[in-house]
Amino acid sequence: MSGHAVRLEAVSFRYDAGDVLREVSLALPAGSSVALLGPNGAGKTTLTRLLVGLRRPRAGRVLVGDWDVATKRPDEMARRVGYAFQHADQQLFARTVADDVAFGPRRLGLSPDGVAPVLEELGLAGVARRHPYDLPAPLRKLVALAGVLAMRPGVLVLDEPTAGFGAAARGMVVTALRRRLAEGITVLAVSHDLEFVAETAERIVVLERGRVAADRPAAALLRDAPALEGLGLRPPTPVRIGLALGLPEAPVREADVVAALAGVRWLGRPV
Repeated sequence: MSGHAVRLEAVSFRYDAGDVLREVSLALPAGSSVALLGPNGAGKTTLTRLLVGLRRPRAGRVLVGDWDVATKRPDEMARRVGYAFQHADQQLFARTVADDVAFGPRRLGLSPDGVAPVLEELGLAGVARRHPYDLPAPLRKLVALAGVLAMRPGVLVLDEPTAGFGAAARGMVVTALRRRLAEGITVLAVSHDLEFVAETAERIVVLERGRVAADRPAAALLRDAPALEGLGLRPPTPVRIGLALGLPEAPVREADVVAALAGVRWLGRPV
C-alpha cells in the first residue's frame, strides 16, 4: 500500500443557508497524518465529504493524487479514499459484521484474505457472525472502520473515529492507524479527542467559519492551552501531566510522559 497526496485549491462550498467553506487551500503530502479541528459548523465534515465526491465544490479544485475529484463518482473515489462517517449507522447494512467488512473489498475486486486480519486487528473476530445492529455503538464504529481499512485505500478520511470510545478501543484504532502510516498511507481525521490526536497526528489544521484559521505542528498546538481553550478544548492528559510536573519539553504522548518520568529523580531516586 502507498498513499496519495491530497490538495485543496481555493475550495469554496455553500448550502442553501450560506457559505460553509471559503477559499480553503490545503496540502497533505502522501503518507502524512493531519487532524482537522474546529468548532461545530466550521465546515470540517463538508471538507471531508468533498474528498470522496459526496459533495462538489462551488469553486476551486479537490485533488487526490492526479485525480480531480469533481471528475469522479464516489464509487470510483473509493479506490483511493476510504471514508468512515461520524455516525457508523450511515454505512452499515449487511447481515453480519464479516459480510459488511467484506463488501467494499469485494466491490473493488480485492482478495477477501484481508478481511479476517482487519477483524482481528480491531478486536471484532469474536462478533464476526453477529448482526452489526446488535452491537453497541462503539463496536459499530469499529465495524465501519474495519470496512474502510479492508479496502486498503491510499488515503483514510475519518470523521470522529474514536467518539464514545474508552482507552482500549482508542488504543486499537491508534495502533491500526500507526501501522497504515508506516505503510505510507495518508490520514486526515476530524476529531475532538485530543488524546487520539496526540497519538496519531503530526500536524493540526483548524477550521473556523469555513476558513483555515491555523495550521501547526501537532505537538506545538497541543501544548498551547490558550489556543485550545479558544476551541473549547483542553490539552490532552499527557500534556497536562507534563506541564504540572515540569517535565522537559512537555511531552504530548502517553509513552513520552512515561519515558520522561523514568528520567526524573525524586528525592534522589529515579521514578
